[in-house]
Amino acid sequence: MNLTHTCSECGQPNTVELVDGADRVVCPHCDHTVEIPPGAFSSGAVHRCLVCPSTDLYVRKDFPQQLGVAIVVVGFAVSCVTWYFYLTAATFSVLFATALIDVVLYLFVGNALMCYRCGATYRDVEGLDEHGGFDLETHERYRQESARLAETAAAGKG
Repeated sequence: MNLTHTCSECGQPNTVELVDGADRVVCPHCDHTVEIPPGAFSSGAVHRCLVCPSTDLYVRKDFPQQLGVAIVVVGFAVSCVTWYFYLTAATFSVLFATALIDVVLYLFVGNALMCYRCGATYRDVEGLDEHGGFDLETHERYRQESARLAETAAAGKG
């Protein structure tokens, strides 16, 4: 299993390979150690986040969202240019090609498991069926919690 997360001590992004029976995650930059709670993962399945106390995880496509949006925007821009020059067949060809690229990526790109709270990403994980897709309400709860904690920390310093 591959884990990508941001270290809570130094703030550096880390990618580590974990095997069954691992009991800690160590940051290669600052050697900060996070103990993995018993039962957090077994047989390649993750039951809760390994780097924070959250049990809220969701499944998403393991593909950069910015690249996906860029593909759609480029397809739209090119189709607008061809439409401006009255190239109807070319316009629809560009739109169809963009949609085809999207479908191919959707079919061939694997899934990843993500933590709502810390954003840790788990790849090559078994048992993705026990976790649902993205839930905006859960995401908003963690986003507001993070904002309140940052506000409290800023008020405490001032």
